[in-house]
Amino acid sequence: MFLPTPRQRFYEHLGLAAAFPLLTATSTAGMLLWDPERGGGGGGGGGGDEMHSSIPSLGRVMVFLAAALASASFAIPEDWGEEGVQYGQLGTDVTLSCPGARASSAVRWRRAGAAALPEGSGIQQGSLVLPTASPALGGTYSCHGEDGSLLRSVSLRLGHLPGVPFVSCRASDYENFSCSWTSSVETFLPTRYITTYRKKSLTGEEKRRNKNGHVGLCLQDPSRPGTCTVHRSEFWSSYRLNITEVNPLGFSYRLLDVTMQAIIKPDPPEGLVVEPIPLAPRRLHVSWKYPSSWPKEPHFQLRFRLQYRPVIHRSWSVVETVNLSEVITDAFAGLEHVVQVSAKDFLDAGNWSEWSAEARATPVRDLASTASAETTTDARLESLAEEPSQAPNPEPINGSDPLEKMAVLVSLGIFAFFILAAVLVITILIWLRVRKHGKDKTKPSFLVAATHLKALPKAQIL
Repeated sequence: MFLPTPRQRFYEHLGLAAAFPLLTATSTAGMLLWDPERGGGGGGGGGGDEMHSSIPSLGRVMVFLAAALASASFAIPEDWGEEGVQYGQLGTDVTLSCPGARASSAVRWRRAGAAALPEGSGIQQGSLVLPTASPALGGTYSCHGEDGSLLRSVSLRLGHLPGVPFVSCRASDYENFSCSWTSSVETFLPTRYITTYRKKSLTGEEKRRNKNGHVGLCLQDPSRPGTCTVHRSEFWSSYRLNITEVNPLGFSYRLLDVTMQAIIKPDPPEGLVVEPIPLAPRRLHVSWKYPSSWPKEPHFQLRFRLQYRPVIHRSWSVVETVNLSEVITDAFAGLEHVVQVSAKDFLDAGNWSEWSAEARATPVRDLASTASAETTTDARLESLAEEPSQAPNPEPINGSDPLEKMAVLVSLGIFAFFILAAVLVITILIWLRVRKHGKDKTKPSFLVAATHLKALPKAQIL
């Protein structure tokens, strides 16, 4: 019965079983590129956006033969690390075989640095089985024959399957874009990444001409681990990125659809200069240049955002412009200001760039106030120079301001008015009280007389 090798299982999971004979001869010296929409998956139970298909034709496979890409070849268990190293998955049973042992002979296993084998381990047909492997079981093991001779020594390294990587992409110009990724699982094992992309067809005509679209390599830069770049991309096109994380236990991948308009984010503007304007106390002249990474083309321009504030303040003032210079008209005279600028695509695609490095400048002082202060100081010095002595002048000083006199008179008039009004009110109240008291005294005598007359006989009254 034919059993597929780990290399074949890896290719079959990617949908490349038909190409296996060719890839076996070339994978150690080159990089395999596959259609990310039709191949992929998670090896050994690894996660990812699963997309499977039937066996693709060789027309959908591109193999780049280059000795320089040998380190980026497909990763399969037997191609990792030094000789004599075996990798195992944490939390599972790990079996260490002893190839030199005979079926009928007894085999003894030893662990370097330990007097006994781990608890729960056992020997089955000459192989050492470590149940539910934990990190503490890593180390060097050796199997020996009946006479004590060394048959095999193996270094066991334990870890986890790859997780689905976190991926983000950004374009600093409209001709190239870069993607970066981080692992979602700490595997404790050596890891490699396969990074490819596919240009998604946007029209029916393109789909008829090229059913598979354009498949290419997202180039990795050894000086910038965890990043890759797609060169000569098209601003109005869409792309599907395939970032596959591979370790000796399996692989997992992330598919990410990107459009240049959504991920465009220019680099910060360069050459920021801030200068005070002579004879303009509240003005600063600010100028800058396009970022060097942005191609200077008339149909792909940038607009800018300027923020500034006095150093002693915390809140920013923001101005937007399409020019490469701007005049700040509301600066504070004599106070140092800090200025920054950022950029964005002129048609509002993508995101604003990061803020540029700070530049600082101080507006000139107000000449009028400075001249007034100097004039006042000079006048005081001249008056002191003309005085013959420091003795007080016996004549009264009558240098008050006419407006001040008028204010005093108005205040006194208002005060007198309120005093007179209060006296008048008090007088009226006293008069009313006295009048009321007089009425109360006359009323009882009149009533007594009327009652007396009523009690007399009529004859007396007549």
